[in-house]
Amino acid sequence: MKVGYQTTVDKQYQSIQADGLNASPVLISVAQKKDNMEKYIVWHIEGGLGKNVAATALLPSLAKKYKDRKIVVVASYPEVFLNHPDVFRVYRVGMTAYFYEDFILGKDTLVFRHEPYFQTGHILKQKHLVENWADLLGVEYTKQLPDLHFNMIQKNFQYSWKRDKPVLLLQTNGGLFSGQQHGYSWTRDIPIELAADIAEKVSKKYHIIQLTRENTPVLPGVEVVNFGMTNMELFSLVASSEKRILIDSSLQHAAAALRLPSIVFWIGTAAENFGYEMHTNIKPLPPKGNTKLIDAYLFDASFEGVPHECPYSDINEMFDLNKIDKVLKTL
Repeated sequence: MKVGYQTTVDKQYQSIQADGLNASPVLISVAQKKDNMEKYIVWHIEGGLGKNVAATALLPSLAKKYKDRKIVVVASYPEVFLNHPDVFRVYRVGMTAYFYEDFILGKDTLVFRHEPYFQTGHILKQKHLVENWADLLGVEYTKQLPDLHFNMIQKNFQYSWKRDKPVLLLQTNGGLFSGQQHGYSWTRDIPIELAADIAEKVSKKYHIIQLTRENTPVLPGVEVVNFGMTNMELFSLVASSEKRILIDSSLQHAAAALRLPSIVFWIGTAAENFGYEMHTNIKPLPPKGNTKLIDAYLFDASFEGVPHECPYSDINEMFDLNKIDKVLKTL
């Protein structure tokens, strides 16, 4: 019989004649190893929770283009990908024991480790995050939306958010970023006086849940959620809400993934980069001031909302309040 072996020089499989040797499953599997070798894609995704959720938009496109390959995701928020039907394995960044031997060494693997934030289309606010990523991955961009998958237990999380009246989720403050020293970030959070006005105008019709961080101002007469929970529990709050008023954060990505149109406030970041057409995107007014962006390099204002970068003197300069009133009347 012929037994296959792999040379160390050309990495090609050769065969030798072994007369009188009976076939065995082990020898046959070695001889056929090249033809039957598993093929993989390793997609390395770093960054915040919202960025991880946005990445799920392209998993079906990857799976369609590379039908013969299994998708392995290495992500900063692996829970986003655990239940996804197109994903074979999920690892947390920095927790990849035996990964090299399992998926790299001698394997037929394509590795994608890109940073879409540093592409020209993103920096110049010409393309959406998902479109920039699609370019890097070599797949078609068709305005794909993110997609979240809950398992049976995670679906039941939604029932804990049921209230006597329909729930309006009002997110006033976003997640904590490294270096963010203040409770309020002007680049992404809703000014507390504006949030209070919004809450007062919708309180008769809805049970308001204010989602915020610890050590931030809370609104009167609302249910405040500022404690820790798993990300899937957090997304279940979005899924259970009747209406949503959000900021640029993981929740507006999650709302898009759940196909739940929401009102989204934008200040220091751009809907063109991160938003979705299904949402009502409330954009800021052009700054009137002459604030110097002394610390800005490739991007204008930082996520952390450094105070000296703020170009507005009050909320009347930041937003068209009449436009906001008109939007609230549609709720």
